[in-house]
Amino acid sequence: MTSSSSKVPSSGSQLVPVLWLSPRNSLLARFPPRTYTRKMPSSLSPARDAADPADASSIELSPSNPSDERDASRNFAMLALYQILMRTGWIFKTESIIMPAVVDYISGAGWIRGCLPLLNRFGHSVPPVLLARQIKLQPQKKWLVCGTTAMMSALFLLLTWLFFMGFAERKAVWMPFAFLIIYAAFFVCIGLSQLAFTTLQGKLVDVNRRGRLLLMSNTIGAASAVLCAFVLLSLWLNDEETRFDLIFGFSGVLFGVAAVSMLYLVEAKDSFQQAAAAHPLHYFADAYRVLVADRNFRLLAMVASLFGISFMLFPHYQSIGLQTMHLPTKSIMWWVIIQNIGTGLISIPVGSVADRHGNRLVLLLSLLCIAAAPIVAIGLLHSGSIGIRLYGWVFVLVGMTPVVLRTLQNYTLEVAAPEDHAVYLSTLSLCMAVPMFLSPLAGYFIDRLGFEPVFLTIAGLIMASWLLTFRLQEPRQG
Repeated sequence: MTSSSSKVPSSGSQLVPVLWLSPRNSLLARFPPRTYTRKMPSSLSPARDAADPADASSIELSPSNPSDERDASRNFAMLALYQILMRTGWIFKTESIIMPAVVDYISGAGWIRGCLPLLNRFGHSVPPVLLARQIKLQPQKKWLVCGTTAMMSALFLLLTWLFFMGFAERKAVWMPFAFLIIYAAFFVCIGLSQLAFTTLQGKLVDVNRRGRLLLMSNTIGAASAVLCAFVLLSLWLNDEETRFDLIFGFSGVLFGVAAVSMLYLVEAKDSFQQAAAAHPLHYFADAYRVLVADRNFRLLAMVASLFGISFMLFPHYQSIGLQTMHLPTKSIMWWVIIQNIGTGLISIPVGSVADRHGNRLVLLLSLLCIAAAPIVAIGLLHSGSIGIRLYGWVFVLVGMTPVVLRTLQNYTLEVAAPEDHAVYLSTLSLCMAVPMFLSPLAGYFIDRLGFEPVFLTIAGLIMASWLLTFRLQEPRQG
């Protein structure tokens, strides 16, 4: 942030105008009709300001960063541990492999499989937009992360019970709909959890350490996930018997442990004040104002929207392998292992590149991998025995998705002022979700026309996202 002529008082605690906020980055500076003040104790300087997650008319801030290096190190370790546990649990519910296979097991209809990305991105986007202000008002964000993650654990344990009772095996008519309802509720929780967690990360972790956090959590998380998948999925996945109950139960337990880890964070309380919106549509108006006011972020939103189209294909990669290429069920285990090893290895240079050269360069490189995934999948589909042997490597490219997601979020944290983090992040998620409303239609066209036209069309749109990335600003050079 840049300083202005208004100086922060050297002692005492008094109300001062926030004139030192960067006019380029501050959302509030772009809307002069609003007034914006903050309470600033003597120990708080502008450069160490608290992270206010949303645009507000009147806000009172208190220190948020740990006061000493020991607390900062503890917070870094706990945030990494949370992501490692989540990553290990997530491998047992991979969106591009395991969850679509579950839908095929209980239903098999392409349009139902196509509902998964829609419910996924809806939960990631709409609830965070509606609740971004409420997340801002929470004095300690760690309680939100803990509560939403605990609910995720409970939902997966409910799935465990349904599969253990044999409702899926007996092909109960209501089971696909019950599964989709639980799936939708889960992603509402994950959307709120990720918004709160990313805001918390922006509050507790310095900008030049976020790439290191990405590197550590992805690398260790990938190693842990691969080890658990190799040991456990080899027992639970085979052509004779598939134990989805144990798979979901293991994920539920790890999500529960991740929720508990948030209790050990050292987080100072924020004191935010903001009036509630008179109508729910006003929450979407905040997102609209961000897009209108910030040209660079508007371009980033276009990049994110076109990248978000890639989620439409997630349920169908495994369908090519299992249903069209007739690969054995145990291939699922190798696919998730290959995908997570690839993500872990790629994260090693990615974290360093992000910290040294910026997140824009990482986006340029990783979006190329995302665009290549559907092209390679179709190429291997028509390559006979070679395609059968090499098809698992498609999931290395698909595994770049979480890297792109985290890089988009880190870029957003860097270009937005701290008090705008949550509204910017929720707007970004909303823009990524817009294409998902066509996801069931993509499944329908795959059933009618085949994989080729749908996959290649979406690959072209992702390439357009990559080209737009060249026009993004590099904030570290500005």
